[in-house]
Amino acid sequence: MLQGKKWRYATLGLGGNIGDPRRAMADALRALDERPDCRVTAVSRLYRTPPWGKTDQDWFFNACAAVETTRDPEALLEICLEIERVMKRVRKERWGPRTIDIDLLTFEGASLTADRLQLPHPRMIERGFVLMPLADFAADLEVAGRTVGEWLADADVTGIEVAEEGDWWRAGN
Repeated sequence: MLQGKKWRYATLGLGGNIGDPRRAMADALRALDERPDCRVTAVSRLYRTPPWGKTDQDWFFNACAAVETTRDPEALLEICLEIERVMKRVRKERWGPRTIDIDLLTFEGASLTADRLQLPHPRMIERGFVLMPLADFAADLEVAGRTVGEWLADADVTGIEVAEEGDWWRAGN
């Protein structure tokens, strides 16, 4: 444990549809979990989801994770972006194909609107591919005045299916 640092709860959304997105997400989660200032405390099932926003591309794999961290929200975002860079994430087009995407969804005690980061994530409550995996471990988490489970009940989850159960991210690739 890092002395003098308070551990705070955050949630992440992960996804990808190029190469081996399952492996990329598992590698990203393990990279976070190996850091002294982050620990992964829960991971959803792995979901296969239809493309959203830009629909003329391959289906995605999506998952969510809970982490505890001693870092502030901006620092956690930078850690996630660095993991994406190391994994060769290229940002060519909004909602386009990607090897890995890591979004900071919520951060304990934080509500902010900045150029690089908005918390909670401004579009998470509209996206079944975020809400469904997040509800696996955080259905009672309150976001924008309602629980994740309540938002999920109203979300479009057409075509979303469970691809893998259990500790898929810890298993050998």
